[in-house]
Amino acid sequence: MPRSVRAPSARRAAALVAVALLAGACTAPGSGGEEAGEDARRLVLADAYEPEPLNPVAGHGETGYSKVYDGLVRLAGGPGMPELEPALAEEVPQPDADARTWTVLLRDDVTFSDGTSFGPEDVVATYRAVLDPASASPIAGNFAMVESVRPVGERTVVFRLAYPYAAFPVKLLLGIAPSEALATPGPAEESELNTRPVGTGPFVLAERRGDRSVYRANPDHWDGAPEVEELVVEHVPDDNTRAQRMAAGEFDGTTLPPLLAGTFADREGMTVVGHESADYRSVSLPAGSPVTGDPAVRRALNHAVDRDAMVRSILGGRGEPAFTPVPEVFGEHHDPGAVFAHDPDRARRLLDEDGWVPGPDGVRVREGVRAEFTLMYFPEETLRRDLAQAFASDALAVGVEVDLEAVDRPQFRPRIPVDAGLLGGGDVPYDPDTQLYNGLHSVYTREGVGGPFDNPSDHVDPAVDAALDAGRRSLDPQERVAAYRTVQQRFVADPPAVMLAFLEHVYVMRDAGWAGQEPVLEPHSHGVSWGPWWNLREWRWEG
Repeated sequence: MPRSVRAPSARRAAALVAVALLAGACTAPGSGGEEAGEDARRLVLADAYEPEPLNPVAGHGETGYSKVYDGLVRLAGGPGMPELEPALAEEVPQPDADARTWTVLLRDDVTFSDGTSFGPEDVVATYRAVLDPASASPIAGNFAMVESVRPVGERTVVFRLAYPYAAFPVKLLLGIAPSEALATPGPAEESELNTRPVGTGPFVLAERRGDRSVYRANPDHWDGAPEVEELVVEHVPDDNTRAQRMAAGEFDGTTLPPLLAGTFADREGMTVVGHESADYRSVSLPAGSPVTGDPAVRRALNHAVDRDAMVRSILGGRGEPAFTPVPEVFGEHHDPGAVFAHDPDRARRLLDEDGWVPGPDGVRVREGVRAEFTLMYFPEETLRRDLAQAFASDALAVGVEVDLEAVDRPQFRPRIPVDAGLLGGGDVPYDPDTQLYNGLHSVYTREGVGGPFDNPSDHVDPAVDAALDAGRRSLDPQERVAAYRTVQQRFVADPPAVMLAFLEHVYVMRDAGWAGQEPVLEPHSHGVSWGPWWNLREWRWEG
């Protein structure tokens, strides 16, 4: 079994990079980049994430972040849980009396970027394509409550649901593609929209070559043309490389881990920006393992981990300890009593009582099984590496050995049922249902249901299933509060994972004369599609 990986502490690594940044800032920008600030109305950003297919049927823009598509609704900026506001819809729809029919009135002043008209047939075609098995859409399961969608007249779309679903307005964030582009059924991953998108959004894709995408303002956008005339996004996966090139003046902005972003705090002409998120980091604990599948081990690990120290030393204070997947921003739905005390002595007692006896080297053994397991993390993400190291240290202190392994993403996914993973979550955090259901419901333990990151521990708890089902089907606010608090209480009683922290997403941007930035609650998937640039359509040039 692979041994634990040693690396510099998070703070020491950040300090080493800070020295490199000082040196790099005195040199010319590296080859291959474009120096920021050459054109005042043009932004050059560096993203940690590789360019994704720009097809809503393939999942692009499900949370409303797309620059090239609009949804029927969009997020309103501001602190706390965001409201939804109309986009392609004239108003945010309300359900009928049986809570299964939602009628959406559309705007009548919208065109696609290719000049064709927008209408109900485009909405219908997009949602039907997501649900069509021929599309093999990775987000089809997220829309399983949609029984039918049909056009009515020239400006109306009617959704009929299989059951009452309180969070349905969140499903209307999905970007809308033209019906002509979806006329021929087939796999979403093979659609021309992936590389040649046609949308109604504030920007159009002008060019994509390798790791570089160029977007230009849509002069005919229904909400007015953006004042940012051109947006260039370069894929730079390595955190330290992005920081060095940002310091060298190649970029107007980027996303960085908190400690690395902190090295820019006193740099003239730069601003460090933090956005609240429901994005969490956790350790999955596969149910099929004799170690991580043991309820006593799972509870012990939750008491062993020092979440406050992780937030303080690894996140630089930019985040909050996480005990369940529901952060405080969810208001009444958040149960403040659903927590794990940091209590290594209690963790040791739990393991003792369950028959895990310390061996000669301090690692526990039960019936010939050593308390040892592998924890995978993505090698390019220093934050996950640092959290994994801290988790392994805390686990070893109570007699559980965690072997860290850097695993590339293609090899990571098929190993999730077998090996623990340092995972992120909070993909669609705008309702408790979309924050919790996919990660916890046991329906995703069935063969062929969902993806590898849905209920990654393969944990089954009938009480959790019942509460999740009750919460998504009830439109009574207090019934929903009770249901989701039950989920959190069960999580603490029988944890399927070790939650570590909710992240504050941190960005560095060059001060360049723009105004109009607003905060917004961010999901797990962020990068430069979010941060200060999430509402780029609203930015104003002040020089």
